[in-house]
Amino acid sequence: MTTLDHRTIARLVDLALDEDAPFGDLTSETLVPADAHAVADLVAREEGVLAGGAVFAAAFTRLDPSVTVGLHVADGDRFAAGAVLARVEGPARSLLRAERVALNFAQRMSGIATQTARYVAAVAGTGARVVDTRKTTPGLRALERHAVRAGGGHNHRYSLSDAVMAKDNHLAVVDDLGAALRAARASLPHTVHLEVEVDRLDQLDVVLEAGVDTIMLDNFSLDDLREGVRRIGGRALVEASGGITLDTIADVAATGVDVISVGALTHSVRALDLGLDVVVRR
Repeated sequence: MTTLDHRTIARLVDLALDEDAPFGDLTSETLVPADAHAVADLVAREEGVLAGGAVFAAAFTRLDPSVTVGLHVADGDRFAAGAVLARVEGPARSLLRAERVALNFAQRMSGIATQTARYVAAVAGTGARVVDTRKTTPGLRALERHAVRAGGGHNHRYSLSDAVMAKDNHLAVVDDLGAALRAARASLPHTVHLEVEVDRLDQLDVVLEAGVDTIMLDNFSLDDLREGVRRIGGRALVEASGGITLDTIADVAATGVDVISVGALTHSVRALDLGLDVVVRR
């Protein structure tokens, strides 16, 4: 599994810590003695798949290097309700100040990983790959994409700079689709992937003639997905997209598509219920 870059984690955690306590933690600094020490456990309130362990730990250690964080579960591991996922130990004020930032990251990332794992399980045995989209929280794409991988899914292109992906609005301002695609193919380095989104079967011939790498069949019925796969006949990868849910993804995968992109992995996922419980104080 690809790991997150430490610089990215540090940058995002520092921004979150500054947002949450720009001038200190008034509650802890008022009520908690400066020399108080605490031990707290990260506890799962429900079953799921962990993602963001390193981000959770960094929320404490970036604030106070004297805090120690022991992770008991690795990213991608499943856990049951009640499981202790990590132990945090250090100055009580530091634990309390970083608690919400650490939980926010871990809960959201684990929610994405858990949801992704459900989608991946639903297509098991079909050969279809479940991928995310660019429908991510602005600024948090690296974290959310990592969480998708932790759940067993795959990543689509990371950004607009990574591949050519002609969608409906691009095609709407192109006069001659075939000519535009052939010119793009001719001008691109051989290492650059070219994908085109279509919303009708009658668009397939011109797209295939241009030599694209992937064809996205957007909001197709199951019958049209099967027909699209048949017509493409292995000349390009076939991606299905558009409103795909847990209830429908198995049927979509059964049509023979290679890739299924699901915006719901990141754009509307529910955060997993995790809690930080102080177990020792002194």
